[in-house]
Amino acid sequence: MRAPEFWHQRGPTALLLAPLGALYGASVAWKARHAAPYRTSARVICVGNLTAGGSGKTPVALALGTMLKARHEQIFFLTRGYGGTESGPAQVQTDSSVAQIGDEALLLARCAPTIVARNRADGAAYAVAQGAQTIVMDDGHQNFTLAKDLSMVVVDGESGFGNGLMIPAGPLRERVAQGLSRADAVIVMNGGNPDLGNYKGPVLRVRLVADSEAFRGRRVFAFAGIGRPAKFVNSLEAAGAIVTGTQFFADHHPYSEGEIAALKVRAGDADLVTTEKDLVRLDARHRAGIMVLPVHARFDDEAALHRLLDSKGPAV
Repeated sequence: MRAPEFWHQRGPTALLLAPLGALYGASVAWKARHAAPYRTSARVICVGNLTAGGSGKTPVALALGTMLKARHEQIFFLTRGYGGTESGPAQVQTDSSVAQIGDEALLLARCAPTIVARNRADGAAYAVAQGAQTIVMDDGHQNFTLAKDLSMVVVDGESGFGNGLMIPAGPLRERVAQGLSRADAVIVMNGGNPDLGNYKGPVLRVRLVADSEAFRGRRVFAFAGIGRPAKFVNSLEAAGAIVTGTQFFADHHPYSEGEIAALKVRAGDADLVTTEKDLVRLDARHRAGIMVLPVHARFDDEAALHRLLDSKGPAV
């Protein structure tokens, strides 16, 4: 989802909605206290966050998956399949559509076998039946149906926790102290020093790095339907692109043929460019002539991540 502007400050709208936010937070706390999570035989690593909107969970999950594969672990991704109709559990196939299983699942499946399941416990059991040794759950820190062996919380280093209020008054899914009490590590994305309160666990730092050589000096018109599209534009400019215009849509937006045609008109003599997550939501016949800016998450201290993984070794 795209974060509303009032989530960045405690203005009248946020304060008016604060009681509803308190109820939302209380419901998450109640679920946490009364959970009876399913314990699978595979190791479960959760890459989650405390806020709604894009904090960089999926790039971190992909980087983690690549690292685990290099360690010769049989990994599966587990995701809800947000934006898709599939309730699962089901494995993403080469002919799976974004309408069926969502854009994030398609991206994850490029790296490793991916299971889509609304019920994460059922999804984990399905993955184990397919041979999973380690399950990387993309999102799910507030999902208490599946026991986690390692919980990582991704925090945007620039926006932090917004106005510090809970949905719908602010971006928080639960109180910061409550969420961090269940975290084995915090991953700070793209610099900054967010206030982590009394959290004493490991803090790892990650940067989103763009594969940018093709954009140096190129005139581009950028469009995206992601949680924080301004970051996409910043990455393009850092890559040396000349951004002539932008158009942003809601997160996970399903593009129509008319919208793509209108974007090509607006771009004029500039090249249309979008994100990898947006590209998979485009029908194959509409992708011609549209560039994509690939990005990947790079850990500043990979050795620290390996130590963390070693401390929560794979199931045997």
